[in-house]
Amino acid sequence: MRRALWWLVLTVTGGVRRHGQLPPRGCVVVANHSSHADTAALLAALDARHRPAIGAAADYWFASPWRRRVCRVLAAGFPVRRTGGGMDDLLSMADGLRAGRAVVLFPEGTRGADGAVGAFHRGALVLAEHAGVPVVPVAIVGTDRLLPKHGRLRSSPVRVRIGEPLPPSATPEDARAAVAALHARTPAKPLRDSPVRRRVATVAASRLGLLLAFAWACAEALSWPLMPELLLGVACVAVPRAALRLSFAALAGSLAGGLLALQLANTELQLPAPLTTDRMRAEVRQELAAESASAVRHQPWNGIPFKVYAAEAGRADVPAADWFVESAQARGGRTLTVGAAFAVLGLLLCRFRRHYGAYVALLGAGFAAGLSLVVAGWS
Repeated sequence: MRRALWWLVLTVTGGVRRHGQLPPRGCVVVANHSSHADTAALLAALDARHRPAIGAAADYWFASPWRRRVCRVLAAGFPVRRTGGGMDDLLSMADGLRAGRAVVLFPEGTRGADGAVGAFHRGALVLAEHAGVPVVPVAIVGTDRLLPKHGRLRSSPVRVRIGEPLPPSATPEDARAAVAALHARTPAKPLRDSPVRRRVATVAASRLGLLLAFAWACAEALSWPLMPELLLGVACVAVPRAALRLSFAALAGSLAGGLLALQLANTELQLPAPLTTDRMRAEVRQELAAESASAVRHQPWNGIPFKVYAAEAGRADVPAADWFVESAQARGGRTLTVGAAFAVLGLLLCRFRRHYGAYVALLGAGFAAGLSLVVAGWS
């Protein structure tokens, strides 16, 4: 289950590939270390029958109860003291090694910052010799881009290359040289991207993106025929981390536009309402007569545009405060759910971001077809 979890996480963030196999019996795995994501990469790549156990710094990962639980449950971690007693912690794993487990250690002792493989401490080699098991060098590539030291998570493919076993008598220098050679042989290719997606992501993640989402939704509540969910479908897939901000901006625009439309309709000013029908307006008038402001709760599901509800509510003299409360609930549930769904889709499709242009074309075609069916159904 742990392996499946981390395989799924890394698949969503760019994918993980393994080259090579562990020997059939127990072994000490020594790997380079540049990111906290290295543990996830190894747990996703190493076969579960070895029941990998990851050596973790006791002063960091076991310093508090919640970190201890997270490390043991999600990372199969065991504590290794970095100041006094660390060798005893390592030697306590000897019986597990003899029983066929794989013990994973990062002999550099800390995360590197420049991608180079640092000097190895001797603890992993002492453990292998004490247990009489081979040392297996492993190179991890891509995690320094996926989760940089002191940085934040982003998309990147990860590669794990398993080398030939070294004898238990190998030295730290031998192990380091083997890992460095594997690291040099492993390609570090970033995900192919779409120029269109990069441009959209740049705008969507900026203040201009928030302003655009607000203005689009506000205009749709007044007269604009294209609903703001179309914009969210384009922007949130391009940059999932901005989905929440964009969704709230779109919601704010819808509410502001709805209030303005209500006030304008009170003054008997009629704005253009393209792609709406008389049957839509008649249905909304009946709902408002029966339910007043709460009638807007039907809007997310019946296909009638929000601007029709806002304009008819103004003509029916629905109080602005009641309208705001009810429309905030109706529009909020729909807008935030749609934004979250497109963000999840963006994460799932991150490996295929080079096809973002085709996705936008399919989204536009699907939206046009759906809108045509809705208008035809209410004609």
